[in-house]
Amino acid sequence: MLTHNVASFEEAVIYFNASLLGDGVMVTMLLQMVLLFLTVCIDPYILKKQKRIIMAIIALIVTLIVSDVFSTWLEDQPERMPARTILSIYNYAVWPLILLLFCHIFAPNRKHLVLLILVAINAAVFLTALFSPVAFYITYDNKYHRGPLGYTAHIISGIILAYLLYLIIREARRMRRKESLIPILSILLILFAVELDENTWKKNIPLSYLTIAVVSCALFVYIYLHLKFVRDHEDALMMNQQLQIMFSQIQPHFLYNSLTVIQELCHTDPAQAETATIQFAKYLRRNMDGLQAKTPIPFSEELEHTREYLSLEQMRFEDKLTVQYDIRCESFTLPPLTLQPIVENAVRHGVRGNSEGRGEVTISARETPGCYEIVVADNGPGFNPEEQPENSGRSHIGIRNVRERLAVMCDGELAIQSAPGAGTAVTITLPKEKNALC
Repeated sequence: MLTHNVASFEEAVIYFNASLLGDGVMVTMLLQMVLLFLTVCIDPYILKKQKRIIMAIIALIVTLIVSDVFSTWLEDQPERMPARTILSIYNYAVWPLILLLFCHIFAPNRKHLVLLILVAINAAVFLTALFSPVAFYITYDNKYHRGPLGYTAHIISGIILAYLLYLIIREARRMRRKESLIPILSILLILFAVELDENTWKKNIPLSYLTIAVVSCALFVYIYLHLKFVRDHEDALMMNQQLQIMFSQIQPHFLYNSLTVIQELCHTDPAQAETATIQFAKYLRRNMDGLQAKTPIPFSEELEHTREYLSLEQMRFEDKLTVQYDIRCESFTLPPLTLQPIVENAVRHGVRGNSEGRGEVTISARETPGCYEIVVADNGPGFNPEEQPENSGRSHIGIRNVRERLAVMCDGELAIQSAPGAGTAVTITLPKEKNALC
């Protein structure tokens, strides 16, 4: 760094430019802030309020970088002691304010009045340096001395950091997401930088370690906001898919028909009506549980859900619906609400599609050397899969959702084999290495 005496403001500007061009770290910090500012300006995905807060943080950080450079220069200019005092007051006042702005990013709907009061108190304490040594003072030989209240900024910043950590941990527990580690590690980086500044007497750059750390934290927080947006967008898509599954799985005609059967049984066979009511309640409960599940479930649970559905249909169709089971393996997992919609299609379009409205559905499961296979077959009228529209009744939204969830959650596949007059067989294939039940 340049250490010669400078006698004028113009020379100070020259000194600043020389330091800026000669120090790669400072150039990097400024370029990062400029690029981050431009990126935030054109980013359409973060909230407008958060965007304004980030821009304010960037502006304050840039002023701190400039302040650090001039403060370093003023250390070698005893006659500039008042200017160094003013810059020190500014630095002490701005640090808690930046941390408060970070709190507004993680809790944008809160006013944080208590923290704002603490920030104002901190600024007032250090303004006393203009006429009192209670916070700090700089002697005429340009030596810095901390006063009795010299650690006010540290204490208030520590309080704000603790509150910020509370906000982050609360959000992490609620969302259970790994990206919450980013702001937590950023807080640790700030604490580490403070420790370095307090115990490092000499360094080859005019910037404080805290300034460098906050530059990195601003970048990390922006990355965190984008990861959060992606997660929220995925959750919205998942919720929309779950609603589609719900509407495809709990068809109004099925509810109406099941309740009609139960109503009739109340007059003809009350005991059977009670059994049907229990089965119906279990079916609805498993459907709701399946909509909330985000991980694969054991095949045995999905099979039980399918049995509950079929028991209701058999009460309705009696001997017109025959169900055969060939279950040779159950030690694997699959997405919830996977088997039941396939079987429902087989009953609705296979069995009921026959001229007499009767038929047979076969459910089989077996293990091969590399995968697990589930096959749902019916002896209905069949169809030509190549000519079947994707949005037709035979291939409704439930089948598409099953195929998508199999691919995403289990790397599984769904294949349909059918021909006019030859029935239909749906095969689900699940790789063994990912879906074995431990």
